[in-house]
Amino acid sequence: MRALRLDPADNVAVAVTALAPGERIAVGELTVEVRDPVAFGHKIALAAVEPGEAILKYHEVIGRAATPIAVGEHVHVHNVVSARLPGPGDAIVATANGALTASERRGNHEFAIRRTHCPTPSHSRSGGA
Repeated sequence: MRALRLDPADNVAVAVTALAPGERIAVGELTVEVRDPVAFGHKIALAAVEPGEAILKYHEVIGRAATPIAVGEHVHVHNVVSARLPGPGDAIVATANGALTASERRGNHEFAIRRTHCPTPSHSRSGGA
């Protein structure tokens, strides 16, 4: 086993070992071709996810796709807006009514938290999910 789907409803699996591009891995009844390097403990997409759609892990929404995510792609802070806590590349977007939370604007895909594409080096090497 190279990746583990924690709940049948999840659209991501957790890598139980480092995964390399081009590998074909079995996750339950699915076979997924790895598109990007995926570190131990990080997530890999089991289904295509469009911007604004939920990322499900343990049958819970852990975030929303910030960019289109293809099957087999690494799912992490570079392409997901966290539903739990802002990440190192997130910034609050101010509006005329003040700052909004991400959940207040996700319904129409206008995120209150935006990705800035500048992950910190220490975070990009982390082994956490």
